[in-house]
Amino acid sequence: MEHYLNVFKQFFDFSGRATRTQYWMFFLIHLVVSVLLTLVDYFVLGSGLENGTGLLGGIYGLVAFIPGLAIAVRRLHDTGRTGFWILIALIPLLGFLLLILFFIQGSKPNANNWGDPVVLSEPA
Repeated sequence: MEHYLNVFKQFFDFSGRATRTQYWMFFLIHLVVSVLLTLVDYFVLGSGLENGTGLLGGIYGLVAFIPGLAIAVRRLHDTGRTGFWILIALIPLLGFLLLILFFIQGSKPNANNWGDPVVLSEPA
């Protein structure tokens, strides 16, 4: 949960690096929150599945868009790529798959243009 909250603390931070763990933990929790809000929208508010995103899911999507984009750019930096590689997702299917491949690659062990490697603290 700490990785998820740290992404929101770095809301507009497109510089630096993010490890695989940081990115994928954010992605996982974001996915769970999105699914839960979709279910609440559908079963409690009566909107969502048949006509697109419901109210709560839509608000959450707007709030999480910039931090999600920022962590993706920082993840690309960690693999030694510029953040503009995120635009490859505009190529249907192939771009998305290539971007996923970049996200699952390991971190570059040395300092690069975007800073030193991120060292995660051990849980207490």
